[in-house]
Amino acid sequence: MPSFKFLMFLSSLLVISLLSLSSGNEAAPFYNTHVCSGTDFTANSTYQSNLDLVLSSLSTNATLVTGFSNASAGVVSGIFLCRGDVNATVCQDCVASGAKEILQRCILQIGAIIWYEECMVRYSNESIFATLNEWPGIYQGGSLTMPEAERVRFNELLGRTMDSLATLASNSSTGKKFATEEEEFNSSLLRSLTLYSLVQCTPDLTVSDCNKCLRGAIMQLPACCDGKQGGWILQPSCILRYGLNKFYNPKAASEPAFPPLVPGGVVVGGSKTSLLKIVAIVIPIAFSVVLFFIAYCFLRRRARKKCNTLSEENAGVEITTIESLQFDLDTIDAATDKFSDDNKIGEGGFGMVYKGTFSDGQQIAVKRLSKKYGQGAVEFKNEVVLIAKLNHRNLVRLLGFCEEGDEKLLIYEYVPNKSLDYFLFDPANQRQLDWSGRYKIIGGIAQGILYLHEDSRIRIIHRDLKVSNILLDDNMNAKISDFGLARIFVVDQTQGNTSQIVGTFGYMPPEYVIHGRYSVKSDVFSFGVLLLEIISGKKNSCFYKSELDEDLLSYAWKQWRSGTPMELLDPTVRHSCSRNEVTRCIQMGLLCVQEDPANRPTMASIVLMLNSYSVTLPSPMQPPFLDRSREKLNKAVELESFYEASVTEVDPR
Repeated sequence: MPSFKFLMFLSSLLVISLLSLSSGNEAAPFYNTHVCSGTDFTANSTYQSNLDLVLSSLSTNATLVTGFSNASAGVVSGIFLCRGDVNATVCQDCVASGAKEILQRCILQIGAIIWYEECMVRYSNESIFATLNEWPGIYQGGSLTMPEAERVRFNELLGRTMDSLATLASNSSTGKKFATEEEEFNSSLLRSLTLYSLVQCTPDLTVSDCNKCLRGAIMQLPACCDGKQGGWILQPSCILRYGLNKFYNPKAASEPAFPPLVPGGVVVGGSKTSLLKIVAIVIPIAFSVVLFFIAYCFLRRRARKKCNTLSEENAGVEITTIESLQFDLDTIDAATDKFSDDNKIGEGGFGMVYKGTFSDGQQIAVKRLSKKYGQGAVEFKNEVVLIAKLNHRNLVRLLGFCEEGDEKLLIYEYVPNKSLDYFLFDPANQRQLDWSGRYKIIGGIAQGILYLHEDSRIRIIHRDLKVSNILLDDNMNAKISDFGLARIFVVDQTQGNTSQIVGTFGYMPPEYVIHGRYSVKSDVFSFGVLLLEIISGKKNSCFYKSELDEDLLSYAWKQWRSGTPMELLDPTVRHSCSRNEVTRCIQMGLLCVQEDPANRPTMASIVLMLNSYSVTLPSPMQPPFLDRSREKLNKAVELESFYEASVTEVDPR
């Protein structure tokens, strides 16, 4: 008696055969490339049986779904993605070809991916569903190159176009996470040209992951495709392509994902097969709906009977969540040797910071919050839970808290290399930060702020970005600290205006100091000041506390206007720097500190500028200058020593 798996395999082969008969007049899919990965599996093993089932399922699903599907059997996962502008028949043919050819090109390989012009087919021994995968990546520029005189302009147009498409595809309303664009390129040497561009993510990615994948691909353009008239970047989770010839269907590209094929649409011998197929599909779906309805009614009835009990249980779950983050005071006392002065490693506007070591050897940093900030225990715990859920490699991780009596403590991961100012402004340590190290730190800070502004569960406006709030780990990676702290103490301060100015003088934008207005562009201003400090190795306060008639911003502006921007650069890193990178960073810093918030770039734009030389930076305008009057200067210094905080703007994701 044939096994069920064998019957499934035979049925899938039959489907593929029927498809090949029905599409005999269609052009064969155009093969691009493939990558095999991992070790070999044994022939006729369980892995091969599961792989056959997965590929068979993908081929079958290509006849039923909207250009994208996944399947799994045992440890094998598979996925296919058809290009967003191809029709259902082309998609089916491409996936069927891919499911067959991938086994021929990657014989007994445990993982593989194959790309055609029309589709991608992939399998792996790891879960690949709803997961961002940027490896393996294939980068290829065309053979034709733009004339040297047109290269820069063409690269700039390509960078702007891809930037726009990444945003469009990530936020696609059709569900395809697919976008195309046509842009005219007016050449003085060539005839008028049209740039055709296309990007696409697998639809199972989140908006954030799709955007990240495409931005990462765009970063590769300068390396693979500088001045090339065409090129493509292929990654498992996203692709991009451009050229001067139309390689996609513009009409189909703008349509929603194509609907499922009618199961009776496969033609054999000139007649439609398939009442049986319709029944085979409809009956299980109807049966599932009935079962779901019965289960729903049962659970609803049970819920009404035990409403109070369930409420108590839900409350218990939340308490468990809080308790999982809560440390007892005796444990923290032991870890810090009762907050010994020998363990004191810092002091800020919210209180002292101590180093601690748990009994298992784990090192921590404990922020002992000042008693002048008052808040109820429940609100304090809720806010800590909220902030603890944020997780990014460029943020200092909050491990938990302790709240007993008058003590309110925040427990963070310990970051060993102190803060950025320790290296940046200390002559004995400056040389440990060469230009490449500083550039990496700049990029890390930008990525961390972007996460707070756009990708975290809640939108956070830090409002106290400065070098002392940037910590450095073992590998000198930047980690932003003190984000969201004021959220813990100022829970009702969620709007865009405030009568209480918090922050550090020199980093605060004019609209905030004068009018109390803050937004994500407030952090952009602070980032600009921080960026200029990293470049120059000088504190902004060294300028405005001296008798000089200019601050760091005006000094940077003067050097920029005079065509000598490199004069701003710290002399200790001039031997190790890239002049182009330094100049672009100075230009970015000046763009960030422009007086009108609307003229400042977003953090997403800044990250793109840092990662892609093809992006053209606009010309900055004159930044605001500090008031040099002694009376206001003294007041500013008092502000600097008093106000140190962070604020969160609630915007649930």
